[in-house]
Amino acid sequence: MKNSYSILLFGAFLSVLTITLSCSKKSIDSNDTTTASSFDLIQQKILTPSCATSGCHASTSDNTYAQHGLVLEKSVAYQNLVGISPKNDLAKTDNLQRVKPFKSLESLLFHKLEWDASHHSGKQYGLPMPLGSNALYVGQIEFIRRWIEAGAPRTGDVVDKTLLDDTTPSYATNSTPFEALKSPQEEGVTGIQLHVDAFNVAANFEREIFVRKSLGNSSDVYVNRIKLKSRANSHHLVLYDFRNKDNALLIPTIDVVRDLRNADNSLNALTVLQMSNHIFLGGGTDPNQDYIFPEGIALKLPAGAAIDINPHYFNKTNQPFLGENYVNLYTVPASKVQKVVQMIDFNNTSFSLPANQRTTITKDFKFDSNVTIVSLTSHNHKYGEKFVIKIKGGTRDGETVYESTDWEHPKVINFSVPIQLKKGEGLTSVVTYNNTTNKNLGFGLTSEDEMNIIFGYYYVNP
Repeated sequence: MKNSYSILLFGAFLSVLTITLSCSKKSIDSNDTTTASSFDLIQQKILTPSCATSGCHASTSDNTYAQHGLVLEKSVAYQNLVGISPKNDLAKTDNLQRVKPFKSLESLLFHKLEWDASHHSGKQYGLPMPLGSNALYVGQIEFIRRWIEAGAPRTGDVVDKTLLDDTTPSYATNSTPFEALKSPQEEGVTGIQLHVDAFNVAANFEREIFVRKSLGNSSDVYVNRIKLKSRANSHHLVLYDFRNKDNALLIPTIDVVRDLRNADNSLNALTVLQMSNHIFLGGGTDPNQDYIFPEGIALKLPAGAAIDINPHYFNKTNQPFLGENYVNLYTVPASKVQKVVQMIDFNNTSFSLPANQRTTITKDFKFDSNVTIVSLTSHNHKYGEKFVIKIKGGTRDGETVYESTDWEHPKVINFSVPIQLKKGEGLTSVVTYNNTTNKNLGFGLTSEDEMNIIFGYYYVNP
């Protein structure tokens, strides 16, 4: 009996030991990246901590989902990336995929993570990612590039893991000087450069400022190209003029920095009041935008002109960083200008969006003369799912001429065949919003309010 009992006890001990070792091995394996595939490492080291975060690419319920349509949570990230067409219009035009196997330069993911636009010939595929955070390290970007070039497999160890140990910064930081935009004169052409000096963006803060800058022009100038350059984590850089120039309260002092938000994140009342007097002149969300007017078309800025420059930065890190912006206005002689454009500024400020409801708002706008439209864009905030512009009146009544589903990067259409409209005809904005909050929303100036504006350029026909 004693021998039988000993044998049974020893057998039980071996069973417990086997189970314990097995559990320990599973536990070790679950945290051990040495056996993970290259894509698993990308998911663990890059996508999950930097991209699949709340409000960005975590789920279809993120406010930004309507813009990008991309979820990078680990259970769906691979099938949402590889072989899939992007929503970005320029990327689609260039036949990019989110990830195109064996073709990193034709993969939007690679371009979005490589913040230096010069590596893709300066083309603008939307804001670099992760927005508001630090750029990926050189090793991380190279790991992704090699994975794509190896065919972007779901399984298999195809990239040297030691690349992920390379923590060399891939983009200019506060300790690295921001390279200035070459002035028009340095490029051998005529024009004016404006500069917003470096300013601090506090940790975990969204800073939006305005600085009114004088052009220093003693005579009228004709602008046929607008080029922008911004530091990393720029959300937008927009140029404005003012409607009412007789009210001193509504016209800010030259070279004075005005914040939209106070340090406690409350709105600055005077800045908001001055914003209500704005007229859009140009700019956008791409940090290195370069807009060229059609041949023979220019924007006229009168002698002694000043422009309100509006940089906006996100900082989602625990350290402050710098914002800084350049604007180049390229000019041509009046003799080379066939048509002078005016600004379309069709602003719908009267609408209500019920809580927890999808609502479509329609508004008609009419011209009081015969016009030719050469460009259209739109502006709304994060609850806007789709912005459609239609022609109002005439033989093309109801025809859709513009559609954008990306509120952060609204489409800008420069019409190769301009739109001709007669007096009394116009445009209709049809904007669909999805108010996912528990309160009613309406027109407002913060990112938590909404807007509904048609912008663009047109000229008056004889």
